[in-house]
Amino acid sequence: MARKRKTDGRTPRRALWFRTLIAITACGAAVGGLAAYRTLSDDTATERPVTVDEASRLALSRLNLYQASPLKVDLTATEGGGVVVRVKGVVDYRTHRAVGSYRITGASGASAPAGGQLDHGLIVWDTGGLGLAPVPKGDDRPPWRQAEHIPRSGWSARSYTTDPLDAGLQLLIGLGADRPDNPLLLAQSGARRLGSDRIDGRDYDRFAGPRAQGATPGTGPDGGRSPLTYWVDGDGGLRRVTMRMPGLGTPTTVEFSGRDGRAKLPAAPWGTG
Repeated sequence: MARKRKTDGRTPRRALWFRTLIAITACGAAVGGLAAYRTLSDDTATERPVTVDEASRLALSRLNLYQASPLKVDLTATEGGGVVVRVKGVVDYRTHRAVGSYRITGASGASAPAGGQLDHGLIVWDTGGLGLAPVPKGDDRPPWRQAEHIPRSGWSARSYTTDPLDAGLQLLIGLGADRPDNPLLLAQSGARRLGSDRIDGRDYDRFAGPRAQGATPGTGPDGGRSPLTYWVDGDGGLRRVTMRMPGLGTPTTVEFSGRDGRAKLPAAPWGTG
Protein backbone atom coordinates (compact mmCIF):
# COMPACT_ATOMS: atom_id res chain seq x y z
CA MET A 1 0.00 0.00 0.00
CA ALA A 2 1.24 3.48 -0.76
CA ARG A 3 1.86 5.38 2.44
CA LYS A 4 2.78 8.91 3.46
CA ARG A 5 6.00 9.26 5.42
CA LYS A 6 7.00 11.95 7.88
CA THR A 7 9.83 14.12 6.69
CA ASP A 8 10.34 16.67 9.48
CA GLY A 9 12.82 14.42 11.29
CA ARG A 10 10.99 14.54 14.61
CA THR A 11 9.85 11.41 16.42
CA PRO A 12 7.07 11.82 19.03
CA ARG A 13 7.87 10.59 22.53
CA ARG A 14 5.08 8.01 22.34
CA ALA A 15 6.49 6.69 19.06
CA LEU A 16 9.88 6.16 20.71
CA TRP A 17 8.17 4.36 23.59
CA PHE A 18 6.26 2.12 21.21
CA ARG A 19 9.35 1.21 19.16
CA THR A 20 11.14 0.21 22.36
CA LEU A 21 8.11 -1.82 23.44
CA ILE A 22 7.92 -3.71 20.13
CA ALA A 23 11.65 -4.42 20.16
CA ILE A 24 11.51 -5.88 23.66
CA THR A 25 8.37 -7.90 22.85
CA ALA A 26 9.75 -9.28 19.59
CA CYS A 27 13.12 -10.50 20.76
CA GLY A 28 12.86 -10.81 24.54
CA ALA A 29 16.30 -9.24 24.86
CA ALA A 30 17.87 -9.74 28.26
CA VAL A 31 18.38 -6.61 30.32
CA GLY A 32 19.10 -8.28 33.64
CA GLY A 33 16.63 -8.98 36.41
CA LEU A 34 15.51 -12.13 38.20
CA ALA A 35 15.95 -15.63 36.81
CA ALA A 36 12.99 -18.01 36.57
CA TYR A 37 11.87 -19.74 39.73
CA ARG A 38 12.04 -23.53 39.64
CA THR A 39 9.30 -24.04 42.23
CA LEU A 40 5.61 -23.75 41.50
CA SER A 41 3.15 -21.63 43.45
CA ASP A 42 -0.62 -21.98 43.71
CA ASP A 43 -3.09 -19.53 42.15
CA THR A 44 -3.45 -17.60 45.41
CA ALA A 45 0.20 -16.50 45.28
CA THR A 46 1.00 -12.83 44.78
CA GLU A 47 2.72 -11.47 41.71
CA ARG A 48 6.09 -13.15 41.19
CA PRO A 49 8.73 -13.96 38.57
CA VAL A 50 7.76 -16.67 36.07
CA THR A 51 8.73 -20.29 36.62
CA VAL A 52 10.74 -22.22 34.04
CA ASP A 53 7.56 -23.88 32.74
CA GLU A 54 5.71 -20.56 32.55
CA ALA A 55 8.56 -18.87 30.70
CA SER A 56 8.61 -21.78 28.23
CA ARG A 57 4.87 -21.46 27.55
CA LEU A 58 5.13 -17.71 27.12
CA ALA A 59 8.07 -18.22 24.75
CA LEU A 60 6.01 -20.65 22.63
CA SER A 61 2.97 -18.38 22.33
CA ARG A 62 4.23 -16.40 19.32
CA LEU A 63 5.16 -19.56 17.40
CA ASN A 64 1.75 -21.06 18.17
CA LEU A 65 0.06 -18.00 16.68
CA TYR A 66 2.15 -18.35 13.55
CA GLN A 67 1.37 -22.03 13.13
CA ALA A 68 -2.37 -21.59 13.72
CA SER A 69 -2.80 -18.80 11.14
CA PRO A 70 -5.12 -17.47 9.86
CA LEU A 71 -6.66 -16.52 13.19
CA LYS A 72 -9.84 -14.70 14.13
CA VAL A 73 -9.06 -11.52 16.07
CA ASP A 74 -10.93 -8.77 17.88
CA LEU A 75 -9.27 -5.50 18.86
CA THR A 76 -10.77 -2.79 21.08
CA ALA A 77 -9.10 0.60 21.46
CA THR A 78 -10.31 3.57 23.49
CA GLU A 79 -9.39 6.81 21.76
CA GLY A 80 -10.45 9.22 24.51
CA GLY A 81 -13.54 11.37 24.88
CA GLY A 82 -15.73 8.27 25.05
CA VAL A 83 -14.81 7.14 21.53
CA VAL A 84 -14.17 3.40 21.11
CA VAL A 85 -12.87 1.65 17.98
CA ARG A 86 -13.52 -2.06 17.49
CA VAL A 87 -11.85 -4.13 14.78
CA LYS A 88 -12.99 -7.68 13.98
CA GLY A 89 -11.15 -9.73 11.38
CA VAL A 90 -8.46 -12.29 10.58
CA VAL A 91 -4.67 -12.15 10.70
CA ASP A 92 -2.18 -14.34 8.84
CA TYR A 93 1.22 -14.38 10.51
CA ARG A 94 2.82 -16.19 7.59
CA THR A 95 2.33 -13.09 5.45
CA HIS A 96 2.01 -10.57 8.31
CA ARG A 97 -1.20 -9.24 6.80
CA ALA A 98 -4.66 -8.80 8.27
CA VAL A 99 -8.12 -7.75 7.11
CA GLY A 100 -11.31 -6.95 8.98
CA SER A 101 -14.11 -4.52 9.63
CA TYR A 102 -14.00 -1.55 11.98
CA ARG A 103 -16.70 0.26 13.92
CA ILE A 104 -16.32 3.55 15.79
CA THR A 105 -18.80 4.35 18.55
CA GLY A 106 -19.06 6.92 21.31
CA ALA A 107 -20.07 10.45 22.17
CA SER A 108 -19.07 13.07 19.64
CA GLY A 109 -21.32 16.02 20.38
CA ALA A 110 -24.73 16.85 18.96
CA SER A 111 -23.77 15.63 15.49
CA ALA A 112 -23.42 12.00 16.61
CA PRO A 113 -25.98 9.71 14.93
CA ALA A 114 -28.50 7.64 16.84
CA GLY A 115 -26.96 4.62 18.55
CA GLY A 116 -23.60 6.33 18.90
CA GLN A 117 -22.05 4.87 15.74
CA LEU A 118 -19.70 7.42 14.22
CA ASP A 119 -18.17 5.44 11.37
CA HIS A 120 -17.64 1.92 10.04
CA GLY A 121 -15.90 0.23 7.14
CA LEU A 122 -13.24 -2.24 6.07
CA ILE A 123 -9.64 -2.19 7.23
CA VAL A 124 -6.46 -3.94 6.09
CA TRP A 125 -3.09 -3.67 7.80
CA ASP A 126 0.44 -5.05 7.69
CA THR A 127 3.79 -4.24 9.30
CA GLY A 128 4.05 -0.87 7.54
CA GLY A 129 0.61 0.70 7.81
CA LEU A 130 -3.10 0.36 7.23
CA GLY A 131 -5.80 1.02 4.64
CA LEU A 132 -9.49 1.86 4.96
CA ALA A 133 -12.37 1.37 2.52
CA PRO A 134 -16.17 1.62 2.66
CA VAL A 135 -18.21 -1.56 3.02
CA PRO A 136 -19.75 -2.59 -0.33
CA LYS A 137 -23.49 -1.94 -0.26
CA GLY A 138 -25.64 -4.99 0.32
CA ASP A 139 -22.65 -7.24 1.00
CA ASP A 140 -22.96 -9.10 4.31
CA ARG A 141 -20.17 -11.62 3.70
CA PRO A 142 -17.08 -11.80 5.96
CA PRO A 143 -14.76 -8.78 5.64
CA TRP A 144 -12.07 -10.74 3.84
CA ARG A 145 -14.65 -11.69 1.19
CA GLN A 146 -15.83 -8.10 0.87
CA ALA A 147 -12.27 -6.83 0.54
CA GLU A 148 -11.61 -9.14 -2.42
CA HIS A 149 -13.82 -6.96 -4.62
CA ILE A 150 -12.27 -3.62 -3.74
CA PRO A 151 -9.45 -2.60 -6.12
CA ARG A 152 -6.18 -1.26 -4.79
CA SER A 153 -7.26 2.25 -5.76
CA GLY A 154 -10.31 1.91 -3.53
CA TRP A 155 -8.23 1.78 -0.34
CA SER A 156 -7.20 4.89 1.56
CA ALA A 157 -3.74 3.96 2.84
CA ARG A 158 -1.52 5.59 5.43
CA SER A 159 1.40 4.93 7.76
CA TYR A 160 0.90 4.19 11.43
CA THR A 161 0.45 7.04 13.89
CA THR A 162 0.86 6.90 17.67
CA ASP A 163 -2.85 6.79 18.54
CA PRO A 164 -4.24 3.77 20.46
CA LEU A 165 -5.85 2.07 17.44
CA ASP A 166 -2.70 2.25 15.32
CA ALA A 167 -0.52 1.14 18.22
CA GLY A 168 -2.83 -1.83 18.79
CA LEU A 169 -2.84 -2.83 15.12
CA GLN A 170 0.94 -2.57 14.96
CA LEU A 171 1.31 -4.67 18.10
CA LEU A 172 -1.15 -7.29 16.85
CA ILE A 173 0.56 -7.78 13.48
CA GLY A 174 3.89 -8.33 15.22
CA LEU A 175 2.78 -10.89 17.80
CA GLY A 176 3.23 -14.03 15.68
CA ALA A 177 6.69 -15.39 14.81
CA ASP A 178 8.09 -18.41 12.99
CA ARG A 179 10.21 -19.45 15.97
CA PRO A 180 9.81 -19.37 19.75
CA ASP A 181 11.41 -16.77 21.98
CA ASN A 182 14.19 -17.72 24.38
CA PRO A 183 12.46 -18.55 27.70
CA LEU A 184 15.54 -17.79 29.80
CA LEU A 185 15.86 -14.33 28.29
CA LEU A 186 12.15 -13.70 28.84
CA ALA A 187 12.57 -14.51 32.51
CA GLN A 188 15.73 -12.46 32.87
CA SER A 189 14.02 -9.50 31.18
CA GLY A 190 11.38 -9.27 33.89
CA ALA A 191 8.40 -11.38 32.74
CA ARG A 192 6.12 -12.00 35.73
CA ARG A 193 3.10 -14.11 36.58
CA LEU A 194 0.25 -11.88 37.74
CA GLY A 195 -2.48 -14.46 38.36
CA SER A 196 -4.91 -16.69 36.50
CA ASP A 197 -8.31 -16.32 34.81
CA ARG A 198 -10.90 -18.60 33.25
CA ILE A 199 -12.05 -17.50 29.79
CA ASP A 200 -14.74 -19.40 27.88
CA GLY A 201 -14.27 -22.45 30.09
CA ARG A 202 -10.48 -22.60 29.78
CA ASP A 203 -7.79 -21.65 32.33
CA TYR A 204 -5.17 -19.05 31.46
CA ASP A 205 -2.18 -17.71 33.31
CA ARG A 206 -1.85 -13.93 33.19
CA PHE A 207 1.69 -12.68 32.57
CA ALA A 208 3.35 -9.30 32.42
CA GLY A 209 5.77 -9.29 29.49
CA PRO A 210 9.46 -8.34 29.56
CA ARG A 211 10.20 -4.89 30.96
CA ALA A 212 10.95 -2.01 28.62
CA GLN A 213 14.67 -1.53 28.11
CA GLY A 214 16.21 0.50 30.92
CA ALA A 215 13.25 0.11 33.29
CA THR A 216 14.21 -0.47 36.91
CA PRO A 217 12.14 -2.97 38.93
CA GLY A 218 9.96 -1.29 41.55
CA THR A 219 10.13 2.17 39.98
CA GLY A 220 7.71 4.23 37.90
CA PRO A 221 3.89 4.25 37.95
CA ASP A 222 3.69 0.51 37.20
CA GLY A 223 6.63 -0.55 39.34
CA GLY A 224 8.81 -0.97 36.25
CA ARG A 225 6.42 -3.60 34.88
CA SER A 226 5.87 -4.04 31.15
CA PRO A 227 2.78 -2.32 29.69
CA LEU A 228 1.91 -5.62 27.97
CA THR A 229 -0.12 -8.37 29.66
CA TYR A 230 -0.61 -11.83 28.11
CA TRP A 231 -3.17 -14.58 28.83
CA VAL A 232 -1.54 -17.95 27.99
CA ASP A 233 -2.99 -21.45 28.48
CA GLY A 234 -1.25 -24.65 29.55
CA ASP A 235 -0.17 -25.42 25.97
CA GLY A 236 1.28 -22.00 25.20
CA GLY A 237 -1.84 -20.79 23.40
CA LEU A 238 -2.30 -17.02 23.49
CA ARG A 239 -5.88 -15.91 24.14
CA ARG A 240 -5.62 -12.22 24.99
CA VAL A 241 -3.13 -9.35 25.09
CA THR A 242 -3.65 -5.92 26.64
CA MET A 243 -1.45 -2.87 26.21
CA ARG A 244 -1.43 0.17 28.47
CA MET A 245 -0.45 3.43 26.83
CA PRO A 246 0.81 6.59 28.53
CA GLY A 247 -1.99 8.94 29.53
CA LEU A 248 -4.85 6.48 28.87
CA GLY A 249 -6.77 4.72 31.63
CA THR A 250 -8.25 1.95 29.46
CA PRO A 251 -5.80 -0.45 27.76
CA THR A 252 -6.06 -1.56 24.16
CA THR A 253 -7.19 -5.21 24.07
CA VAL A 254 -6.51 -7.94 21.49
CA GLU A 255 -8.52 -11.18 21.62
CA PHE A 256 -7.77 -14.35 19.64
CA SER A 257 -10.73 -16.71 19.13
CA GLY A 258 -9.32 -19.57 17.08
CA ARG A 259 -8.31 -20.49 13.56
CA ASP A 260 -10.41 -19.54 10.52
CA GLY A 261 -9.34 -22.06 7.90
CA ARG A 262 -11.68 -20.58 5.26
CA ALA A 263 -10.15 -17.12 5.35
CA LYS A 264 -8.05 -15.96 2.43
CA LEU A 265 -6.55 -12.51 2.58
CA PRO A 266 -7.21 -10.40 -0.53
CA ALA A 267 -4.34 -9.48 -2.83
CA ALA A 268 -5.75 -6.16 -4.08
CA PRO A 269 -4.68 -3.90 -1.17
CA TRP A 270 -1.07 -5.05 -1.53
CA GLY A 271 -1.00 -5.44 -5.32
CA THR A 272 1.19 -3.44 -7.65
CA GLY A 273 -1.40 -2.84 -10.31
